[in-house]
Amino acid sequence: MTKTATGNFFEDFAIGQEIVHATPRTVTEGDVALYTALYGMRFAANSSDPFAMDLGLQAAPLDDFLTFHFIFGKTVPDISLNAIANLGYADGRLLGPVYPGDTLSAKSTVIGLRELSSHKAGIVYVRSTGENQSGEPVLDYVRWVMVRKRDPEAPAPETLVPDLPEAVTPADLVVPDGLDLSGFDTTQSGSTDLWDDYKVGEKIDHVDGITIEEAEHMMATRLYQNTARVHFNQFVQAHSQSGRRLIYGGHIISLARAISFNGLANASFVAALNGGVHVAPSFGGDTIFAWSEILDKAELPGRTDLGALRIHTVGLKNQPATEFPHKDEGGKDHPGLVLELDYWVLMPRR
Repeated sequence: MTKTATGNFFEDFAIGQEIVHATPRTVTEGDVALYTALYGMRFAANSSDPFAMDLGLQAAPLDDFLTFHFIFGKTVPDISLNAIANLGYADGRLLGPVYPGDTLSAKSTVIGLRELSSHKAGIVYVRSTGENQSGEPVLDYVRWVMVRKRDPEAPAPETLVPDLPEAVTPADLVVPDGLDLSGFDTTQSGSTDLWDDYKVGEKIDHVDGITIEEAEHMMATRLYQNTARVHFNQFVQAHSQSGRRLIYGGHIISLARAISFNGLANASFVAALNGGVHVAPSFGGDTIFAWSEILDKAELPGRTDLGALRIHTVGLKNQPATEFPHKDEGGKDHPGLVLELDYWVLMPRR
């Protein structure tokens, strides 16, 4: 009998299966400092306790994608330890701020399964929820991942592909308790552009590029306790199709989010993750650029201090975003395309 865990393979999953993930994590100011060092986040509400308290919060909350990474990382040993690739996200909502000192835990439910025609792997769809130490939900989202089969001849689980919404509706967005953006200080935030100043269809080149270092991406993934072998084990990855360790897709998300500050500096609060796709892998040495398009704007009932902005951020590797590269006339992806992210943010109004 072995005492070590090899992770779940595709044939180990079943529709409706519920998984409580191990290792609750108390987040600290050190986690926030390291996250800032890795990505260079500059959003004022996540950087300054006085700034956040002036908005009605108890302190500067974690960047919403840092919360996402912590919850995601907890799911890896049970969901994607044997993954070939993490494919996408949908129907995600940020349900409450997380502060240093909070303890996060996670659980998942299998909501869909589909075996690939090769019979060597399948797609697993899960809905994962993160909670704090009081049992209050802070994050809920769906992701799907390609997972190897242990035995290609093993019978496939029941097939079910979930019907997922294109986007979270504005009515379902959660505004953190006490948040009031009527006194938002644009001098301290670094930009005078507010919700009113953005137009649907507007495109923004975020200009800056950040080069991925091998040590940084491995440090980041360890920070989230993400144990996926494809990110760490060069001995194994040397025999893979790429021959190299893959950059954790969430690393690209956070780089694109940090880069987007230049043009979206007042988009401090991510309210929902409508969809996300890792179009192609990234590797150490790649330089990430990003551009965004405003997909929609929404007023929220009873709120005159803030509005919701729906943003589509495109991440590119080794390709500046000057001409907004995306897809050609035939719908084929630009060779530099690595990330598509569709999300709602809360932004102060005039």
